Amino acid sequence: MRTVELLLDEAADLVVREAWRRLADAGLPSQARHRSPTNSPHLTLASCPELTAPIRWELAEAAAVLPLAVRFTGVVRFERPTSVLAWALEPDSALTGLHRRVWEAVVSDSPSETLNPLHEPGRWSPHVTLGRTRRAGAFTDRRIPELLPGPPPSARLVTLRSYDTETGALEVLEPRP
Repeated sequence: MRTVELLLDEAADLVVREAWRRLADAGLPSQARHRSPTNSPHLTLASCPELTAPIRWELAEAAAVLPLAVRFTGVVRFERPTSVLAWALEPDSALTGLHRRVWEAVVSDSPSETLNPLHEPGRWSPHVTLGRTRRAGAFTDRRIPELLPGPPPSARLVTLRSYDTETGALEVLEPRP
């Protein structure tokens, strides 16, 4: 499976990594425990089985809007198959427009049953994950508000990349010249 993700600017990246560290130091699930060298704070836009030539073409076009300014809105928790603690992003028209372009790119050349319905426009909740676990209710700890630094009030999304979940390979998806 290939993800399509946006990376944060350096300052926002450091704030997210500090939140990861604080959660880990408190013994809570944290992305800091994910030791892969490819592990970076990011916003997932979509995933698909492969990046075909038509998808790559469209993603290169979509990447031309970067960098994109975004605003964090606070802490959010999801209870899906996994428990997730994250900082939510405001789904303004620029961010949702970019997301829709990426979604349309992956839909254009992927079998529909292979796509994650939670990434579909209208269902997608833009967020940067701080911690995740298979343990239900893991993020009800009352210490969480005092453990976490506040999210940066704003950030820039600067790089569009894809991660191959099978090989671990990263690929930066750049606009065409």
